[in-house]
Amino acid sequence: MLLHFYKMNGAGNDFIIIDNRDLSISLDGETIEALCDRHCGIGADGLLAVEPSEHGADFKFRYYNADGGEAEMCGNGARCFGRFTAHLLPEIPKRVTFETIAGTLAAEMVDENVRIAMSVPKDLKLDTGATVPSLNAPLHFVNTGVPHAVVFVPGGQSFEELDVYKLGGEIRRHQAFAPAGANANFATVRKPGHIEIRTYERGVEDETLACGTGMVACALIHHLLTGAPSPIKVDVAGGDTLEIGFETSGDQAFTNVTLTGPADFVFEGEIEI
Repeated sequence: MLLHFYKMNGAGNDFIIIDNRDLSISLDGETIEALCDRHCGIGADGLLAVEPSEHGADFKFRYYNADGGEAEMCGNGARCFGRFTAHLLPEIPKRVTFETIAGTLAAEMVDENVRIAMSVPKDLKLDTGATVPSLNAPLHFVNTGVPHAVVFVPGGQSFEELDVYKLGGEIRRHQAFAPAGANANFATVRKPGHIEIRTYERGVEDETLACGTGMVACALIHHLLTGAPSPIKVDVAGGDTLEIGFETSGDQAFTNVTLTGPADFVFEGEIEI
């Protein structure tokens, strides 16, 4: 059969999107992995499927990593999903809502960018006690829709030359985060309230050009460690700078967390599956 698809990217994090509102498309993990393959398929960090909502939102959000496994959330994917679904409605709205495994989220169109209202962070722990190979720095943890480990690279070590593939793979599979594993984020402070990050994503099993939930995780940890106020700017490997907004509520608690950044259409097409 021919599968009609769209390709979008958010800050370099790229996605295949399919409109499955009639639930006529059924893709198994092996097929999704093949579609995401950059040599023999379309090529993407993951696949987004638009499905009908079940609990009153505008749409339902399904997200699959490049290995074919379904994940709870993806911040960059959610921005792309928001912009894409806004174009499915009779009149393009300023705001759309969609149901995810991590909860119901909202996407707001802000000029050329999209602002996502993220799920409430949970399971936050500064200095987990887990060690980071080759880095003399504490490893922090927070679930911002998906689990993230965060390490701020000590001064004197080259951020650009960091072996994210090797170190990220070890952290992603660290026993401290078993059995689900965690994305591994490496961050450095450019100036107070402005950080740069590199992320190794589980499911992709490699460094990606951007990770939305990883940006949020690093920004919140940066706030806790330094007191930097909202919003916090985050530079990503794809070359974009995104903005994380939040409000604090009690000891190490956050509300109204938002992620603002680009979500761009690349192309659409058909592929035989």
